[in-house]
Amino acid sequence: MPGSQTSADSRPHVVLGVSGGIAAYKACELLRRFTESGHDVTVVPTEAALRFVGTATWEALSGKPVASSVFDDVLSVRHVRVGQQADLVVVAPATADLLAKAANGQAGDLLTATLLTARCPVVLAPAMHTEMWEHPATRTNVETLRSRGVVVLEPANGRLTGADTGPGRLPEPAEIFACCADILHRGDAAATLDLTGRRVVVSAGGTREHLDPVRYLGNSSSGKQGYALAATAAARGAEVTVVAANVDLPEPAGVKVVHVISTRDLASAVQEAAHEVDAVVMAAAPADFRPEERRAHKIKKRSDRAAPELSLVETEDLLAGLVTLRGASSLPVLVGFAAETGDAEASVLDHARAKLRRKGCDLLVVNDVGGGAVFGDDDNQVVIIGTDAADVPVPPGSKRDVAHAVWDQVVLRWGS
Repeated sequence: MPGSQTSADSRPHVVLGVSGGIAAYKACELLRRFTESGHDVTVVPTEAALRFVGTATWEALSGKPVASSVFDDVLSVRHVRVGQQADLVVVAPATADLLAKAANGQAGDLLTATLLTARCPVVLAPAMHTEMWEHPATRTNVETLRSRGVVVLEPANGRLTGADTGPGRLPEPAEIFACCADILHRGDAAATLDLTGRRVVVSAGGTREHLDPVRYLGNSSSGKQGYALAATAAARGAEVTVVAANVDLPEPAGVKVVHVISTRDLASAVQEAAHEVDAVVMAAAPADFRPEERRAHKIKKRSDRAAPELSLVETEDLLAGLVTLRGASSLPVLVGFAAETGDAEASVLDHARAKLRRKGCDLLVVNDVGGGAVFGDDDNQVVIIGTDAADVPVPPGSKRDVAHAVWDQVVLRWGS
């Protein structure tokens, strides 16, 4: 990873822009994550940001002088050099005002001038009240910036200033950092943002089919692989919707999350989100069966200690349903996941190939889950099989590495 380098000259040069919102204090944690992982960080706050967090704080945390005006250090042409020398520019928080200035090419201060001169990847992490985020002017500015290859993260949904709650909260610094680290790790700006302008849907987690108000049929899926797919897609420039089934993880920065419980809920939410998208990746683990009837009251133990009889029916085949909805079109590219174990009849890959033919999707990501492997782990090892190409073994690595490998294969199918 680039941040592992120790030479000051070879360290990745990150510009951390901070605009004037109450969430400016959270940028201190983002700065700490960059510096502690070996990045060389130049903080460029706006004048309004300095009303929330002062120069002394930024200089102490970054170990470098801080300027906000184009008239600071004029001799070095600072308003041009900062952007020219950056490997990444990230603005957190990016206010509605900052988004408007960036979209319209204004350069009235050091931060907006830096955004105009930067030729590296740019990440903007918006934070503002819901009404401002949803205003048509802001939405147009976001679309304009994304069309130019800027990664504009979706804000989180949660508590805002005062008693207000809704979309507009700054994504958690750890998630913003993970997105930026992905971009720096991939290097070349054009390749890094190869999902720009694409809309994708990812499912994650494991569904629950309730037997009664207390008990349910479920599985061990944590949602980590699905969230990794969502986070890496956002880092590569895509507009991402995640349909999350019972996931207890921090939401990835820059994605819209729809929470569901059952397989039926998952199917409905995915189909609704999948209109006019470029790819759907079904990383969730839907239950294969549900009770024919959900009991209204808790099932009690019987005095004769006999187990209750349960009648099960098959759940919807989500992936096959998406294939049917797509029809003869080449979009969206459909990706399924298969958690398989080998048995006396066939190997893991044999079972997976049969499933690929049965489902009719474009790609199938195959996990060998014998012995409970993969579920809940941070690492993964898969084989990506397709209907039109050789198998692609993905060596052991983080689930983000696996996610990038999946998106690489999706991009290849968009180009074919």
